[in-house]
Amino acid sequence: MKFIHTSDWHIGRQFHNVSLLEDQQHVLEQILGYIKEENVDAVVIAGDIYDRSVPPAVAVELLDEVFNTICSTGVQLLLIPGNHDSAERLGFASRQLRQAGVHIFGNFNQMTDPVLVKGAEASVYFYGIPYNDPTQVRNHYEADVSSYDEANDYLLEQINAVRDKDAINVLISHCFIDGADESESERPLSIGGADRVSYQSFADFDYVALGHLHSPQYKGGKHIRYSGSILKYSFSEQKQNKGITLVEMNASGVKAIKNLPLNPLRDLRIIEGELHKIIEAGKVDPGADDYLLIRLTDTHAILDPMGKLRTVYPNVLHLEKPGMLINVDQKISRDRLKRGELEMFRDFFKQVHGQPLSKDQDAAVIAAIDEVKAAQGETA
Repeated sequence: MKFIHTSDWHIGRQFHNVSLLEDQQHVLEQILGYIKEENVDAVVIAGDIYDRSVPPAVAVELLDEVFNTICSTGVQLLLIPGNHDSAERLGFASRQLRQAGVHIFGNFNQMTDPVLVKGAEASVYFYGIPYNDPTQVRNHYEADVSSYDEANDYLLEQINAVRDKDAINVLISHCFIDGADESESERPLSIGGADRVSYQSFADFDYVALGHLHSPQYKGGKHIRYSGSILKYSFSEQKQNKGITLVEMNASGVKAIKNLPLNPLRDLRIIEGELHKIIEAGKVDPGADDYLLIRLTDTHAILDPMGKLRTVYPNVLHLEKPGMLINVDQKISRDRLKRGELEMFRDFFKQVHGQPLSKDQDAAVIAAIDEVKAAQGETA
């Protein structure tokens, strides 16, 4: 029995105000190709299907097309909501969709109702824990839990109470395993590390398909695994190799685990150096369309460096100038901090609207600032 483990699609995501929908479609088509090539029995998506709880219409259309293609092959599709998803929206019509082979573990009641997928060498029970926090667990079960780890243990107790431990069992979860490697693009689940859960609680399952962390990795055992995101979603991920995980099971449990690489339409890279050298290299760079963060090491002021760079690298998304910051920008920033509220708002308005405040607008802002200061007992 074979299945694909994937997660963190984040369909509809924007990166530095650039839509990644075309890039996402490119790698999702590769996943559809792998489904056919590997002749899998199931596809598991471990949360964060969308990038936000109310996704744009184009994101919904893309997911609908992908799901329709998967279901038309007879492959079973199993998924859970992640912290970026709305469980209620993602779980709409889940009972009817099961008849078409789409199994959504969208709430705690569905969590203890496993899906049986039969393959050539094994029959496997899949359990799914939707993304949750301690408050949700307390409210639903009236359970005495105060941390993510306690909430996770409590939910696993509910599953362990009904699962056949002599059968082959796979768990799908969206969480942060303590000690695993994180990336800048992951939305924190809580402040101060309280979102961590222990891998020990998962050890008795034959395989644990995890989502949330974008770096492919395993923790506590090769069967407790993050597949990672399908694309690089931050510059901190530039050296990660994205892909999906192919898992083969037999009557004894995991038979083989294999990474299947995904090749992006545009890579995401960091380039560092002097402006003229970067531009010369860009003229012959085969990856000139990649999404780039460029760090300039020039120590002198440069007129319109972004415009010059985009003549060879059209997708420069962010520009850092560490050399110039030392001599120029840091001084400007300190001077700006000394200026009053009115001057800073004037600057902000001009940057946003491309023109200064009118006389009437300026007077209105002055009056508003005076009113606030008067209410706070300050001298205008």
